[in-house]
Amino acid sequence: MQEKPRTWTDTLVQPKQQKMDMRFGTWNVRNLYRTGSLTTAARELARYKLDLVGVQEVTWSKGGTVRAGDYNFFHGRGNNHQLGTGFFVHHRIV
Repeated sequence: MQEKPRTWTDTLVQPKQQKMDMRFGTWNVRNLYRTGSLTTAARELARYKLDLVGVQEVTWSKGGTVRAGDYNFFHGRGNNHQLGTGFFVHHRIV
């Protein structure tokens, strides 16, 4: 997890015409299989103030949802701890 996530910002208009800035990103995390790596990734995303991040190479064998800091992590399953994708979604937009 040495590489930085790619980021960009977009402004969404919610009902009642309130503007909410959202920051999106993508990140090849290379591996979230080690103990504590999910928490470390969530802290890094909070540092960059990202709201929605797509991640690749999660390497988890089961799909589901996990709470990590201020984020919910939605992930699909890979094959035998290979590949796999997921999304970190900040709690303010879930």
